[in-house]
Amino acid sequence: MYQPVNTQAANLVNYLLHLGDNALILSQRNSEWCGHGPVLEQDIAITNISLDLIGQARSFYQYAASLEGGDATEDSLAYLRGERTYLNCLMNELPNGDWGQTIMRQFFFSVYQQLLYNALLQSRDETVAAIAEKSLKEVTYHVRWSSEWVIRLGDGTDESHARMEKALNMLWSYTGEFFMPAGYETAAVAEGIGADVAALQQRWMEQVAAVLQEATLPVPVAGKTWMQSGGKEGKHSEHLGFLLAEMQYLQRAYPGATW
Repeated sequence: MYQPVNTQAANLVNYLLHLGDNALILSQRNSEWCGHGPVLEQDIAITNISLDLIGQARSFYQYAASLEGGDATEDSLAYLRGERTYLNCLMNELPNGDWGQTIMRQFFFSVYQQLLYNALLQSRDETVAAIAEKSLKEVTYHVRWSSEWVIRLGDGTDESHARMEKALNMLWSYTGEFFMPAGYETAAVAEGIGADVAALQQRWMEQVAAVLQEATLPVPVAGKTWMQSGGKEGKHSEHLGFLLAEMQYLQRAYPGATW
């Protein structure tokens, strides 16, 4: 991980990388649907969500690079880091699966992101608060769009319901990581910069449960499932390495290449 000499600065940089990595990796996954969506309108919708997430990642990376100094840029943070230095949650790096799995993942993460950014509006770091405020408009749409799809597919045909229930069962064990604070998150909260993610879990569960019930999908019982973790600390699945190999190929094959 990028580690400035000043420990306080290191925690803030890692916190910004975590926020940026979450957005970038999910954006990369979603972009794989471009040209492959079930209908043209939704192909465009998921692509636009990818672009929103890239914009969020850029904002966090730009700020992190300014604190890191030296040769660090938003591009170097995105394209020249190894997988062990990425701090995204594990769920965001998982393969897309079918449309239902992609929708369920987007729904889970967007509800979390909306609560997180709302909390970050109170950050004493004006740049973090400004990024959160700008991003909230986009994330609000992401929540509405993904919620509508969860309900449409969950309360649809027998086939669509079965696929959404399968996606729910597959992804649920990855949601707990959202609310397990890493050291840099705890430090950011202590500095008045970050959000207490553990405090968001109850509201997240309430919002998710309301949509799942309307979708006629089972609502998992909180605390009854063992949860995956490690992504926030750079311990990733094998999927991230393959994702980065594709995403970073051009910059690594042709260093400094520009359009």
